[in-house]
Amino acid sequence: MHGQHLYKATIEWTGNKGEGTSGYKAYDRSHTISVENKSDILGSSDPAFRGDTTRYNPEELLVSSLSACHMLWYLHLCAEAGIVVMNYVDTATGTMVETPDGGGHFTEVTLNPVITVTEAWMITKADAMHQVANKRCFIANSVNFPVYHKPSYKALNK
Repeated sequence: MHGQHLYKATIEWTGNKGEGTSGYKAYDRSHTISVENKSDILGSSDPAFRGDTTRYNPEELLVSSLSACHMLWYLHLCAEAGIVVMNYVDTATGTMVETPDGGGHFTEVTLNPVITVTEAWMITKADAMHQVANKRCFIANSVNFPVYHKPSYKALNK
């Protein structure tokens, strides 16, 4: 599993309303994200930037990628450590600020997973796994802002 991995995606702009980019309001921000052998993702820009509210925007996808990567590492580490996770739901949030030049950047993402384990004694050990998962998450290691964790826990058997 060591080595270099290549990921490919095709992004196709589908928002030409007949005039191309002849003006800022002349086109839609709609696009399709395609990866071979997978369902398409319908994308747009954030509604604040003339995007379609029914489509995913890049900012949501970044927050989702961080959350999913962390969860997958976390579940892996728990399985190895004998922590039985029965449910994991994260409502992740990200903060982006606009800059005076019209650009912007994320300042932080906070993961808020609610994790259900089988036994109450597992909670302390389960909590420690977040730090390790964050250090191993490929996406968290690729961003230049902090990723915080505010987990909460439930146990099926007290």
